Amino acid sequence: MADAILTVKHLNKSYGHQPVLRDVSFECTQGRIVGLVGANGAGKTTIMKAILGLLSTDGEIQIAGESMQFDHHPILATVGSLIEYPSLYPYMSGWDNLRLFADGPDAQARLAAVVSALNMTDYIHQKARHYSLGMKQKLGVALAFLNQPQLVILDEPMNGLDPQGTKELRDFILKQKQAGVTFLISSHILSELQKLADDLVIIDHGKIIEKTTMTALLTTTDHFVIVKTDHDGQAKAVLVAAGYQVVADTVVKVHLAPDHQVADVLHVLTSHGLTVRDVRHETADLESTILKLLATTSA
Repeated sequence: MADAILTVKHLNKSYGHQPVLRDVSFECTQGRIVGLVGANGAGKTTIMKAILGLLSTDGEIQIAGESMQFDHHPILATVGSLIEYPSLYPYMSGWDNLRLFADGPDAQARLAAVVSALNMTDYIHQKARHYSLGMKQKLGVALAFLNQPQLVILDEPMNGLDPQGTKELRDFILKQKQAGVTFLISSHILSELQKLADDLVIIDHGKIIEKTTMTALLTTTDHFVIVKTDHDGQAKAVLVAAGYQVVADTVVKVHLAPDHQVADVLHVLTSHGLTVRDVRHETADLESTILKLLATTSA
C-alpha cells in the first residue's frame, strides 16, 4: 500500500466558544485524489488553511512524515495550493506573476509547460487585471503546480471556469495524479468531483461523518430502472401490486432493491400482457448521495 503523504490527527479549532473543527483525522495516500466534501461553513477551508500553516490549531499534521508547526514549516516547499481566490499582482502579466514564484534552473521550461497544459498561451502575457474570473482561476492553479509539488491542495478549483476550462483542468489534474501527485480537493461542483476523486472525506459542522472511497459510496446509492410500456398507468399498478416501489413520476420508475433483478420487473409486466418498449438504468449521483447522507446525519 502507498504511503500517506498527508496525515491529519485530532485537529480541533474554535473561535471563542464556537467550535469550527472537532477531532478531524484523515490521510491522503500518495498518488490519489481525496475529495473534501461538506456544506458551506462545514470547515473545509479551515482544514486546508491549517494544513498550510495559515492558522494555528490543536492536533497534529504531518506532510511526507514531517510534522508541521504553525511557525515552522519548510516542508511546505513541496506543497502547491490554491485557497479561495488566487492572490495576483494585477498590473503584471500572468507570465510575470508565474515567474515571481518559479524556482530552479528549469523554471522557464516548467512555466511554459504548465501554461501550455492549461491552455493559457493566448492571454498569459496580458496584465492580470484584465483577466476574467476563470482566467484568474487558471493562473492560480498554474501557480500551485509551478515547483513540482508532491501534494496539491485546491479549494474550489473549478470556480469561474467554463465547460472547456473545467475539462482542461480535470484532464490536467488526472495527468498529474498519474505522475504520482497527491491531491486534496474541495469543490461544491460534486458532478466534477465525482469524475476526479478516489477517496472522500465528508465533513458536517466541523466533524468528519464519513471516510470512504468514491466507488464504495456510489455502490450504496439508490438504483432505479425506468420502463416505457404501451400502457404506463397500468404498468405502475401492476408493479405496485407485485410489491415493487414505484417512484411518483410521469414515467414508470422502479426502485431496485439489492435482491431485485431487472429481468424480474420485465417478467411481471409481460406476464400481464404489457409490451415493454424501452428500458434504462438510473443511479443516484454523488450530489444526491451526499445530500442524503448529510440529511441522515443531521436527523
